[in-house]
Amino acid sequence: MSTRDHFLRQPQSLWLRKALFQVHLWTGLGAGLYIFVISLSGSAIVFRREIARLAWTSPRVAITGRMLSRDEIAAAAKQAYPRFEVAQVVLPRKPDRAAEVLLARGQRRRERAFNPYTGQDLGEIGTDEPKLMSWLVQLHDDLLGGQTGRLVNGAGAIVLTVLSLTGLFIWWPGLSRWKRSLIVRRHVGWARFTWDLHSALGFWLFLFVLMWGVSGIYLSFPQPFTDLLDYLQPFDPSSRQPRAGDEFLAWLARVHFGRAYGTSVKWLYTGLGLAPAVLFATGAVMWWNRVVRPWRRRAPSPTAAVGGYQPSSLAADKHWRA
Repeated sequence: MSTRDHFLRQPQSLWLRKALFQVHLWTGLGAGLYIFVISLSGSAIVFRREIARLAWTSPRVAITGRMLSRDEIAAAAKQAYPRFEVAQVVLPRKPDRAAEVLLARGQRRRERAFNPYTGQDLGEIGTDEPKLMSWLVQLHDDLLGGQTGRLVNGAGAIVLTVLSLTGLFIWWPGLSRWKRSLIVRRHVGWARFTWDLHSALGFWLFLFVLMWGVSGIYLSFPQPFTDLLDYLQPFDPSSRQPRAGDEFLAWLARVHFGRAYGTSVKWLYTGLGLAPAVLFATGAVMWWNRVVRPWRRRAPSPTAAVGGYQPSSLAADKHWRA
């Protein structure tokens, strides 16, 4: 049987698959805690701006004469930000508070506070972020370790990318069983349920996990990406059009967090962001069932050691090969 036939019908017998399985297993276990923390913190900060918005307190202003109309405040905002369109102006409910202006430019949104009497720009809305949220953001971005933590984060993103790619290869069960690996079956016992959950979740969310890994590498190590772009698309100072590569890198940064695509996408990211944590948890359970439990069964008990008898490991070996 050729290597191609082995891969299509009996991939478990391939040496490459066995090697990648070991890489996937021990890399996942070694980086499991990191992946768990990054996954949970990433889901927690998806609605970062909305939470800061709720905690934000409108600044006080001095009451000086007549309050400007919505059109006058919109004109002041347009003058301050000529490249944006004024989408909404909210007048203050109290005379000593600032007006709120929503500015839009394509998919970009900015919310600014303006003095309703003078039209002065008072700053961005939603900057009163709770300390817990700020702590979670620092944990997710640089592991609370500044530039050193950012470098560690980049290494973790590389590990996540390796896990996703090796996971896709070893997921393939063969032509006769691939459909079963797409679903999670019930009433099959908790060990098999855990396997099905890990396999199906890893397949269906492969592109998301790979995207988070690659974009995490870029956010931690942007210079190699920029150097590659400059090599493939040399910068033309006379051109006013952005390079396709620049737009791709900007998209890569936006899609990592998912905060620029509306509330529905944010809810989706909040849920899907937990996938790496679930994959680690199910992978750890599978490792325990297939490695630790058989090893403990094979280990001689004190009584067996005295008598020179060791329990049979045939059942454990059969479970490991299944």
